[in-house]
Amino acid sequence: MAAVFGSMVPLHFFARISGLVVAGLVLLWSLAFNSSFLPHSSSQEDLIYAVLHPLLMVIGFILISGEAILVHKWLPGSRNLKKSVHLCLQGVALACGVFGIWTKFHGNDGIVANFFSLHSWMGLICISLFGAQWVMGFLSFWHRGEGRAARARVLPWHIFLGLYTYGLAVATAETGLLEKLTFLQSKRNDAFKHSSESMVANSLGLGLALLCGIVVLAAVSPKYQHFQNKIVYLESDTKFLSS
Repeated sequence: MAAVFGSMVPLHFFARISGLVVAGLVLLWSLAFNSSFLPHSSSQEDLIYAVLHPLLMVIGFILISGEAILVHKWLPGSRNLKKSVHLCLQGVALACGVFGIWTKFHGNDGIVANFFSLHSWMGLICISLFGAQWVMGFLSFWHRGEGRAARARVLPWHIFLGLYTYGLAVATAETGLLEKLTFLQSKRNDAFKHSSESMVANSLGLGLALLCGIVVLAAVSPKYQHFQNKIVYLESDTKFLSS
């Protein structure tokens, strides 16, 4: 039993460690190199909104939604409690994502001017899928008239769309990093490739990729209770045979 428990704990442990590393890197990049997010001629207000965008989308949207995915794995208590916490965390992540996207639209350029890249279109699709998924989960949580068979048929699709949207969010963040690094490199000389800012941004991209893999692996891994039941059964069966 201890061996099985030890094999499950590192997934949650490494998910949180990688999440802290990602949060630290995005904070370092946004605060220490904030002059790279907007031209020097921009106002202080525009700079604040530009810095808020990566903070909200990475820490508020990706990290919190990842923690919501893992709620069913580590949170003790009833199933309704786990669903409530999952729904609340996803709601916070959705609010951060919507506000994070809004920070790109508050300026004088308007909405259409901001949709010029793969990153922007992926972000719109991701937040739309996430919002629809959350609304369906909210309605399903408060309206329980459906039969158990119908819920069983919908659950695999709910899990698939949740993990797909999470992976899409990480992929969108990666395209945003690539877009920003390409823009900065075109504005500066080749020395930017080996600068400290480039190293921080590239490390952030690697950290997001690692975090996504750990969260998805932890989400699809069998629950600890299943392993525990099997071990108890095997132990009882072994005692019966030895007697």
